[in-house]
Amino acid sequence: MKKKNLFTRSAMVVMAGLLFSAAITSCNKDDDPTPAAGNTITDKVVADGNLTLLEQAVVRAGLDGTLKGTGPFTVFAPDDAAFAASGISSATISSLSASQLSSLLLYHTIGSKILAADVPAGPNAKVTTASGDSVFVTRNSSGVYINGIKVATADISADNGVIHKIGRVLNPPVGNIVETAVASGLDSLVKAVTRATSAPGGDPTLAGALSSAKLTVFAPTNQAFTNLLGALSLTDINQIPIGTLVAVLKYHVVAGRAFSSDLSNGSLAMLAGGNTTVNLANGTSGGPTITGNGNGTDRSNITATNIVCRNGVVHLIDRVLLP
Repeated sequence: MKKKNLFTRSAMVVMAGLLFSAAITSCNKDDDPTPAAGNTITDKVVADGNLTLLEQAVVRAGLDGTLKGTGPFTVFAPDDAAFAASGISSATISSLSASQLSSLLLYHTIGSKILAADVPAGPNAKVTTASGDSVFVTRNSSGVYINGIKVATADISADNGVIHKIGRVLNPPVGNIVETAVASGLDSLVKAVTRATSAPGGDPTLAGALSSAKLTVFAPTNQAFTNLLGALSLTDINQIPIGTLVAVLKYHVVAGRAFSSDLSNGSLAMLAGGNTTVNLANGTSGGPTITGNGNGTDRSNITATNIVCRNGVVHLIDRVLLP
């Protein structure tokens, strides 16, 4: 699965944006040779053998004292497997500064106690984090989700709050949808949107909508555009008829914020009209796919999900969708 472009750059932010609760052993009493373990969020993280990377990050960020404080706090805590799945190692954490880790770790922290049963049903209710950014939570019959990531273990109680373990490191936003694409090296998509917006016969509102409207975008990689040009016997995006380009780009956009947890098998209505077909388990290695009406049986793998932007969410795909 390719993680270039959108996901790779975001992952650098993500990679910073991820850890936060841990480290520091409990205080000793002079008359007690085996003192009872502390029960703050920091103590809980230190005591958990599956949260060693989180502990390392919290200590390096200088947040161990904060998460021993009065609180209350809610921490969405990636375990070691979640860090590994997100491409983050101990060396990665060591390479980041304390300020980078601190500001980004707080993206996983809420300044109040929220038990799983108290999570707003949503879908995707907006909650402000300790970093001042927003996360989006959902509670439904299949569990609790934050930014589309499922809570694996909920309601780990601490004296100063609660911990919910999650299976991925959260991805803090780096800008709106267009800014995220630019920063993440999705050069072909950016070129296509720029031309579709500014060329005669294009849609002058397209870039603005992608910058401000609340949207979900299935974003093709550079290679996906290269493959499309090859199939059309073209060599440059500028050779695609402007009407066709506008229609194709709009066919990648869904109204509202739809995380992976909001997707289901079946038809998905696109903002510009027409439907695509989503299958959550028929892609590479059993992953999700999305197929355009004009793609026939050539489905597109959804290779990266839940890339949060200021005005929506992006999912990375490996084939351009055709209406």
